[in-house]
Amino acid sequence: MQISPHSASRLLRCGQRDRCRACGNRIEWYTRGTDPHQRSVRLHPGEVPAARVPAACRWHVSSGVAYPAGDGSRWCRLPHAAVCPARDADPACADLSGLRRALSVTTRRLIDAGAFTPTPAQDHSMPVGADARVCRPARPVVQLLYVRYLASRPVEEIRCVAQTRRRHRCTSALLTSAAAAGMWKLMPVTAASGQLALPADVMTVYDLSRLPYNEQLRWRAQRCPQHAATPAAADLAVTDWEPFDPLRHHEHIHPRLPVGARRPRPHGGMRQAARP
Repeated sequence: MQISPHSASRLLRCGQRDRCRACGNRIEWYTRGTDPHQRSVRLHPGEVPAARVPAACRWHVSSGVAYPAGDGSRWCRLPHAAVCPARDADPACADLSGLRRALSVTTRRLIDAGAFTPTPAQDHSMPVGADARVCRPARPVVQLLYVRYLASRPVEEIRCVAQTRRRHRCTSALLTSAAAAGMWKLMPVTAASGQLALPADVMTVYDLSRLPYNEQLRWRAQRCPQHAATPAAADLAVTDWEPFDPLRHHEHIHPRLPVGARRPRPHGGMRQAARP
C-alpha cells in the first residue's frame, strides 16, 4: 500500500471510492501493480465468479494493488468498463448481463431522483453548438509548476479532495470566480518543459504558469481556496493528476483552442491564450 506523503490523514492510496461519470454507479480506483507509471484502474466494487468473467477482464487485488489476471481462486474483480451500462455491451461478457442490468436500474433510479446527471457521450474537443463548455476537452492537459498533467475531467469540474467537517468530500471546484484563472494556449507537443517537441505539432494546454507559486501548489494539491488555507484538513481522495506523455496520451492532444479563444490576428501573429 502507498501512503500520500503530503496528506494530513496519511491517506492510503488504494480502493478509493468514486462514481462513474457516465452511469453514476460506484467504482473503486486501484493502482496497477504491473504499470511502471503507476496508473490507476477502475474496478467494480464487488467480486464476481471467475467462471463468468473472460480471462482478459479478470483482476485481483493484493495488498491494496490491482493485478491483471486472476489469482487462482473462484472469485475475481473486473473493470467497471466491462459492465458499465453507458457503454456498448461486450459480447465476450454476455454472462455478466445480469450485473449490467442491475447497474442500469441503479443509473435510472439516480437520474429519476435527481442525484445524477450523465455526461453527454460526445467529443468535447470539437465545436458542436453555441455552448462554450461543449468545446472544452473532456480530459485537458494542464501545465503547472513547469510540469504537464492530464486531468481526469474538464477544468471546471475538478473538485477539491479535502474532507469536510461532516466527513464528506468537499464539493467545491478548484476554479472559482474569486481566484485567478489559467489561460488556454497552443503549445508544442511535449511532456514537460525541456523536452524536444514533436515536429510541427501544437496542442491545447490550460496554462497555470503565470499564477503565483502558492496558487499552483493549491492546484497541484487539488484543494479549493478555503481548504488550501487549512492545511490540517485531511484528504478524502487521491488527486486526479496523471503525468502527461504525448505518446501514451495521444488521443487527448487537441490542436485547436476551445470556443471563445482568440483568433489569429489579420497581420500576423496569433493570440494563443484565452480565458476560460
